[in-house]
Amino acid sequence: MDQVLFQWGQFLTLLIIAFALSMDAFSLGIGVGMVGIRLREIIKVSITIGLFHIMMPIIGIVVGAYLSDLVGDIAVFIGGGVLMIIGLHMLWNGFIQGDQKSVLKTKGFGLMLFALSVSLDAFTVGFSFGLIEVNRILAISLFGIMGATMSYFGLLLGRSVGGWLGDYSELVGGLILFGFGLKFMI
Repeated sequence: MDQVLFQWGQFLTLLIIAFALSMDAFSLGIGVGMVGIRLREIIKVSITIGLFHIMMPIIGIVVGAYLSDLVGDIAVFIGGGVLMIIGLHMLWNGFIQGDQKSVLKTKGFGLMLFALSVSLDAFTVGFSFGLIEVNRILAISLFGIMGATMSYFGLLLGRSVGGWLGDYSELVGGLILFGFGLKFMI
């Protein structure tokens, strides 16, 4: 009986952590979705973010088994810097290029940067899981599923809101990403 309660308690705890980790993917997805993104791209971005939410805790667990907690602050700082750069790029495109849409976040290297930036916190959590006893397979699975799901809904919501904002959607999306990046760094 106690073992069953412990397993449910651990599941609910990991589910809450996965939800918290995926909230940045949701909120930043709103900013990226405002640019005007096709459903196929939304699915591709969501799957990529989900995969990064799986890979980063695995890497964090391996690193956490060998290093101290020095890496946690560095990872958040790097993630904030990447988000600020992506936000500045969107603002630059919004002011300078006008009608051309930015594809930085949904293609190639830009997609990888975006997925990495929203998954760095999963790295730090994975790092801490490398130091404590936890059901790692369950945690990593929940992180991936929740990251993909929340980014999907954030991108969809952003796409809807972006249609209302018209030409200003990329500027607003850039400001959102820059603001979150700044928040992570402060």
